[in-house]
Amino acid sequence: MDQPRIVVVGSANMDLVATGPVLPRPGQTVLGTEFTMVAGGKGANQAIAASRAGARAVLLGAIGSDAFGVTIKARIAANGVDTSRLRVVYGASGVALITVDATGENTIMVIPGANAAFTGLDEAELAVVRQADLLVAQLEIPVEAVTEAAVAAHDAGTRVVLHATPARAVPQRLLQAVDLLVASEEEVAAAIGRDGGEMDVAALLAAVPRAVVTLGPLGARYVDRDGADERIPPVRVPVVDSTAAGDAFTAALAVAWGEGRDLVDAVRWASAAAAACARRRGAQAALPRRDEIDGLYRDQASDCTGQG
Repeated sequence: MDQPRIVVVGSANMDLVATGPVLPRPGQTVLGTEFTMVAGGKGANQAIAASRAGARAVLLGAIGSDAFGVTIKARIAANGVDTSRLRVVYGASGVALITVDATGENTIMVIPGANAAFTGLDEAELAVVRQADLLVAQLEIPVEAVTEAAVAAHDAGTRVVLHATPARAVPQRLLQAVDLLVASEEEVAAAIGRDGGEMDVAALLAAVPRAVVTLGPLGARYVDRDGADERIPPVRVPVVDSTAAGDAFTAALAVAWGEGRDLVDAVRWASAAAAACARRRGAQAALPRRDEIDGLYRDQASDCTGQG
């Protein structure tokens, strides 16, 4: 099986993670139990997750000229990701402030820093995008850059996977270049401009040809213009930290699709990746390797067979 070539266009941050018994309410101070600094950002997380899941991964984005930037790049490269095109811009790197409670729930505030300077791609970066099997992108960097990368990929025959997070309106030009949208129900509504009420599948499929709607503890739903509408149950594990589970899911989904799997099966494999990630604390440190994903995927298949 050939390794898919996956280019990730997205953010790279330093995550400042505080762990405590509960998440603080507005105006409340909570005494925490642990503090860690780890490299993060959805772009970096998904590039590393793709590499660990078996892809040849490249990250396009920007880091700052500060000490955080040096550490971020070194840690991404140490995980097998090609960082040769990662820009360094003068000033601060992106930072994410993360709080995690005893159940694994989290809150995240992102300060973009250098990520905000990544407003477009140069010709060398566009060439990397056009040579890939899949482009994976999120919305933590300027949407102009995401749109430019997606349109270039689409025109070159590179499949485009957009993880539409954080929730925001997505330009029509970007949606038209997307082959597979990954989003929660809230993110779907924001992306296609249908806030409020139940998710409108018809409106979603008018915007993109296929989508995976993540449903949290209820699993995921795959829909496409050919009439598919499949519910995929979650893989049940004790949740320690869900911070990077969505990134593990999106990257594994792209890897499985790039390897030629049926998309419903790819979602099942991606669900195993998300579950494996949620069993450990941290963001990039928790991202699972292929053998761990395969193990949970096989367990899930055995459970389904037993129930049948």
